[in-house]
Formats: sequence, structure tokens, C-alpha cells
Amino acid sequence: MKAMQLVTTFIGSSVLMLILSGATMAADNLDAGIAWDSLSANQQQVLIRQKDNWANLPAARQQALAKGAARWAEMDAAQRAAAAERFKAWHELPAERRAEIRQRYREFQTLSPEDQQRVRMNFAKFKSLDEKQRAALRQRWNQLSPQERTQRLQLLRQRRLQR
Repeated sequence: MKAMQLVTTFIGSSVLMLILSGATMAADNLDAGIAWDSLSANQQQVLIRQKDNWANLPAARQQALAKGAARWAEMDAAQRAAAAERFKAWHELPAERRAEIRQRYREFQTLSPEDQQRVRMNFAKFKSLDEKQRAALRQRWNQLSPQERTQRLQLLRQRRLQR
């Protein structure tokens, strides 16, 4: 039982680091740090590996980690397993791909809430297509030259602005 708690805590801390890598950037403007003792018992359990260095972490990092730990504590076993699987897949990506994903996330964060919602809706539409349809769309996109891709994106932006 103790070993399972340690594994859960380790996976939880690791998943939180991944989840919060982008959230920390968004929280950079927060001034107030969080005292370790003010964290809930569940948050402390998830963040136990951070305890010795907690006071040295930037306030924004503390805020983001505390928020993520609270989310992790609310997950059931299936949600935690799914998060651990996503974390594993993330770490199996090449460093360049992870950097690209982080950059795209930062770009997404600069979008207006309306544009973010539009991106989410378009992604949901894409995911609702069957695999054959998605593959066909990917193939069509990949066959475009960089110039054609740029033109298509500009056209989409113009249409969006006209709405």
C-alpha cells in the first residue's frame, strides 16, 4: 500500500510538472507565494518532492503547482491513469517536438477567447471525423507547398475578421 502511494505521488508530481509547464507562464504575474503549511494535506502529498525547495520556487510556480495538485487530488484512479499515460507519451516525444508543442501552446494563449474557442471547436470537428477522413485532410494539407499553406491561412484569417 505504501509503495502504491509513493508511485501515485511520483506520477502525480511528474504529471503536474507537464500539465503546469504552460500554466506557469500564464501565472507569472502573480505576486503572492503560498506557504507550504497552507497547502491541503492532499496537495502536500502530491507535491512532497517539492517540499524542501518550495520556499525557493517563484510565487507563480507555487500557484500553478498548488492548483495542479488540487486538480490531481480530485481525479479518480482512471483519470490519473489516463494522465500518467499522457505524461509518458509526452516524455517519449523528441525534445524538438515538445518545444514545438510548447510554442504552439504559447501562441494559443495569445489568442482572444473567441479565437481559442474557435480553435477548440475546429479541433473537435476534426476529431469527430473518422480516421480515413482525417488522413485525407492531412494528406491534402501536406501536399500543399509552404506558400499555398500561407495563402490558405491568410484567407481563413481574413474570413474570420469579416465575421
